[in-house]
Formats: sequence, C-alpha cells, structure tokens
Amino acid sequence: MKYRNVGKSGLKVSEISVGSWMTALQGQEAQKTAEEVIRRAYERGVNFFDCADAYSGGEAEKFLGRVLKDYPRSSYVISSKAFFPTGAGVNERGLSRKHIIENVDRSLKNLGLDYIDLYYCHRFDTETPMEETLRTLSDLVSQGKILYYGVSEEWSAARLEKAEAIIDRYNLYPLTVIQPQYNMIDRYIEHDIMGVCEAHGIGITPFSPLAQGLLTGKYKKGEPLPAGSRATHQADKQINALLTDENLSKVAELEKIAADLGTNMSVLALAWILTKPCISSVITGASKVSQLENNLAATDLVIPSSALTQIEKILGFTRFERHVG
Repeated sequence: MKYRNVGKSGLKVSEISVGSWMTALQGQEAQKTAEEVIRRAYERGVNFFDCADAYSGGEAEKFLGRVLKDYPRSSYVISSKAFFPTGAGVNERGLSRKHIIENVDRSLKNLGLDYIDLYYCHRFDTETPMEETLRTLSDLVSQGKILYYGVSEEWSAARLEKAEAIIDRYNLYPLTVIQPQYNMIDRYIEHDIMGVCEAHGIGITPFSPLAQGLLTGKYKKGEPLPAGSRATHQADKQINALLTDENLSKVAELEKIAADLGTNMSVLALAWILTKPCISSVITGASKVSQLENNLAATDLVIPSSALTQIEKILGFTRFERHVG
C-alpha cells in the first residue's frame, strides 16, 4: 500500500480507503462479510476507514468500532461526519455548536474511541453562521476530541475561500480536507474547487469514484441491467440517471484502454483519480473481499502518458473558464 499526506497536514492515509456508506449490516451473514472486508483491508495496508453518524442510523459507527478495536489505535484513521438528523428534535441536525458537540460525543460512544481523526461537515448548513461551525470544530481540535476537520461537496469554492478567511481572522485550527464526489464522469471539482484546495493545502478524499458502479463496466449499452446490480434496487436511482448512451459509450472505449494495460475498468478509474497529486485517498466501497482486492490493485497501476491522453479525449472534459475580450 502507498500512503499520502492529507493536504499539508502531517497525517498519512492509504491511497485506497474503505467507506461505510453502502455497507450492508442487515443479518449475520452481511455483517460477517463486512467484517471480512474491513479486516482484509487492514491486513493489506489500508489505514483509513470512512464513516458517518447517519450511516445505518449509527449502527455503521458501532460496527466499525467493534471491528477495529482489535488493532492498535495508532495504526488506523477513522472519519465521521455531522449534519443529518440524529433524532426528531429541532436541534438534532445541522451544524450548530449544540448539534456538533452533542454529535461528536455520540459518534465517539458509537465508535468506542477517545478521539476521531477526521471529522467532516456532511453538508453545508445555510441556517448556521459559518463562524459558529468553524469555531466549534476548532474548539473540538483543542479539546482533542477530533484531530482534523473537513467539509463536504456542498462547500463550493466561494464557501471554502470564505472559510479560509474566517479561519485566518480568528486564528483557528486549519480546514484540512474536503470530501466531494469525483470520478471520470463527474469532474465538477476541477472547475474551481480543486484549485482552491491546492492553493490552501486542503486534501481531497473523494467518494463515489466508480460513479455508482457505472465505471465498473458491468452496465452495457443495449443490454439488460445485471441481476442484483445497484441499478435494479437503489432507492434514489442515482445510478440509473448515469446510464445514458453517451456515458455507456465512453465506458466501452475506456474498457479497451484498461484491457491494453492488462487491467479492468474499475482499477483504471481508481488509478486515474490517483494521478491527481491533490488527492489524498480514494474512498471505495466493497460488498465482498474480491471487490476490495480489485480496488487495491489501483495503487500499483501506472497509467502511461499516452493512455492518459486517450482517456482525456474519450471523456471530453473542458474546465470552465470565462474569457473577456
């Protein structure tokens, strides 16, 4: 496994990390498989495990904490998040000082830990002053309950710049990391967010690197949806909206490049993200050990410059720039 610093901080995380968003915990067999994935990941050098208070209503944190307690605390990095409702009360949501402090304590209890390494704002809260949120997070660093803090994809470049100004004004602990969606198909952070992160030394730990499964190559144009795939049962149908003829054609062309490199589409998609120096770790999901092992292969794939040029041509991405005159 290879490791990278989270932004300009001294914290090092594995290039491939394991997330808990889609982890199935219903039933003993599902929990057994999920535990096997986490333990194999740890054995293979993964040291970063991403979670959130909202995942499975807190059960994901409890599960992750139970599994990782068998290993030295210094050997792994855990993240969690706050924003979504954790109860019916009017203050049991958002990014107010009250909710963040109460939620950190709740997550620490769920995880069975004394501190959380990375703590994210799961979304942006339009009803709470940014100063209140940032000062609270900085206070939690001072108290040792969290070590670093970050934000999510809803924090635009303008919001990140405003946050940096507030941090500078009050001499707060720095904003260390951002967790946006990012993959070959969805590259919105390249327009301006990535540049802001590079300028301020903010690390990027993207989620959905395989575009909900589109970039695995299992969905084919003109063919039925694979039985049991996410597109057949996902409640919010995010993947279904991505299954356009244009996207499926791009994936078909990308698969040819993957084959020429002696690998598969998933590995190529993950390795492509890792070509970006500002990426600290790619958050992946795995419903079985074989998927995890495949994901881990991305750290060893070196994509030649000629292949990168071909990939860019296929993707057809153009960074937005406004020119006057």
